Amino acid sequence: MNREDSWEVLALDIGGGTQDLLLWSPDRSMENSVQCVLPSPTVMVGRRIAAATRQGLPIFLRGSVMGGGASSRAIKRHLKKGLKVFAEPRPAATLHDNLDYVRESGVVITDQAPPEAVEIRLSDFQEKALNSLFEAFELGPPRHYLIAVQDHGFSPLESNRKFRFQLWEQFLSSGAALETLLYRRVPDYLTRMQAVQQACPGALVMDTGAAAVLGALEDDRLSETPERLLVVNIGNEHTLGAWLVDGVLQGIYEQHTAVITPEKLLADLGRFIAAKISNEQVFADHGHGCLNLAPSRQESPPPLWVTGPRRALLAGASAHLAAPYGNMMLSGCFGLAKAVAVKLPERRSAIEKSLRIG
Repeated sequence: MNREDSWEVLALDIGGGTQDLLLWSPDRSMENSVQCVLPSPTVMVGRRIAAATRQGLPIFLRGSVMGGGASSRAIKRHLKKGLKVFAEPRPAATLHDNLDYVRESGVVITDQAPPEAVEIRLSDFQEKALNSLFEAFELGPPRHYLIAVQDHGFSPLESNRKFRFQLWEQFLSSGAALETLLYRRVPDYLTRMQAVQQACPGALVMDTGAAAVLGALEDDRLSETPERLLVVNIGNEHTLGAWLVDGVLQGIYEQHTAVITPEKLLADLGRFIAAKISNEQVFADHGHGCLNLAPSRQESPPPLWVTGPRRALLAGASAHLAAPYGNMMLSGCFGLAKAVAVKLPERRSAIEKSLRIG
């Protein structure tokens, strides 16, 4: 079989509904690179669990901690049907970092699979499936892997929503650039990102929200960044608003997409940029939180740019729909690509030539 020479980078943005894939090399334009939108690993795991539920069979979870969402909901439905769930400790943490809570929910934590149980492997990185894709389309393997996931952080004793937003508060206070959230060495408390690196050694990993915002900024229409700018990524599971002043991140608003309506989101965003909604209010509303270090004092609203698979929620609200390189579904991948030019200085010129950034 004839295969392409190795590609420079695979960027994989793993969300709650889709996993978005970008393969590119410096000698190709971004528009002519391989771009895919595929079902997310948690959706695929959820389907496998649902199939076992329909058959009335017990399940055994193996592998590692991964993103929840569809997979966690499928596990809970399985238990609600009175069916058995067995799990190794690492994948059991997908439901909660405190394994005592997981046991109380009805999951039996064990290293041995009962013979009658359907084995289901949990992992955000699906190496076998990706290699099959490369093989089917005669694509050589990439040299570098960039992977984005949303990691709430290890928090066995308090809400992981609260813990995640404490990490955002620390980051905002540091004044660091979003690109620095692309990790070569993952902090110990980011267990989901660590699991990704264990499954894909050498991968650089990043938060999905940060990657999406960076990618949205690659839209040509945003080449001259205004003084005040609000970028919102509306994902299938989470919504993140980033407030930038003079190109510097000054505020974060994070909420679950399921609890918002267009009217509610616009109202929250208006109060967020003016610092008139508190972190506690967003958390009490089932979100993660918000913080704005540089409130807007101007009467005119700032430019609002929206990306993400649920961006249609604000399509009729005088919002600009960001579509970097003509593809808004890959905003996170483009953000990963932008961030890696900072992390891999030895490849910076080649990467920037391909990305048209500088």
